[in-house]
Amino acid sequence: MTEYLTTTPGLYPLPDWAKEELTDLKGHQKEDMILGDERAEIEAVYDRARSEILSTQRAAGLDLLVEGQYRWDDVLTHVLSVNESVETTGIARYYDNNNFYREPVVTDALEPSGDVADELEAASAFADGTLQAVLPGPYSLAQLADDDHYGDDGEFLAALADLLAGETTAFPDLEALVLLEPSLGVTDPDEPDRVCEVLETVADAVDAPVVVSAYWGVLEADLYATLLDAEVDALGFDLVRAPESVRSLAAEYGTPDSVALGVVDGQNTRVESPDEIRAAVDRFVDAADGGLETVYVTANTGLFYLPTNRFEEKLEALARSTEPEVARV
Repeated sequence: MTEYLTTTPGLYPLPDWAKEELTDLKGHQKEDMILGDERAEIEAVYDRARSEILSTQRAAGLDLLVEGQYRWDDVLTHVLSVNESVETTGIARYYDNNNFYREPVVTDALEPSGDVADELEAASAFADGTLQAVLPGPYSLAQLADDDHYGDDGEFLAALADLLAGETTAFPDLEALVLLEPSLGVTDPDEPDRVCEVLETVADAVDAPVVVSAYWGVLEADLYATLLDAEVDALGFDLVRAPESVRSLAAEYGTPDSVALGVVDGQNTRVESPDEIRAAVDRFVDAADGGLETVYVTANTGLFYLPTNRFEEKLEALARSTEPEVARV
């Protein structure tokens, strides 16, 4: 029987009270961005916000809880922005949306910083055995960062994978790790086999199911077929941007044993109903026409774009979508 687990891909909107306190403590200028060496007063605000959002997720009824990533000024490249071997330069746009990040430039050999592990460790007690971690995937990091040290695209990609794998070794016990790979949905890598290799490098370092989530587009057929052979536990699908194309791809090429289905729009304030969410899940499962072990029911992107009230409503709708009275008989 298929197991349905409700969760999200991390990165939540910061509560208004925390925004106000952090503005007073550190402002909004470039020199006040997170670097990993914040004062105790600033860390205390993040600690309170983290415990609050974990309680909110639990109250909503989600199966897997995330840390919230409130310290992430750069929504995908944070793991590089806080690294001593990286300098951040100008502001660049993320893909085709209105979010920006400090462009990371790798200037020396990358070593794990432990920054994300510290966040997860702080969350683990509140999550009580339901913790899901979220990291950027190595391919997307390679597309978003500049290399001033390794001098070779393949070596740089491998170094990023080794960095991520090294970061995970300090993680607390997890129920799942999600690797966010939006670049796979918007670009077609020249060497899909190498992408699989670096994803496996990270997955091999984790003693928990690893989900590779591409979004903001549909994977090219050849890339998708290659990823099906990768030694990862689940692939993620964006059923908000192109649901028909995604379902057709799964119907033609099949699916891995487990999937993550992005059926809630992380960038739109309209709140989907539990019935609507479940119907989208069932349409994909029917199109896949195979026995799935686990279906992670989730949003297609991070929810940090949303106002707090809509964000919380979406959490509740997600959680309710797999309840017996909603699930298809």
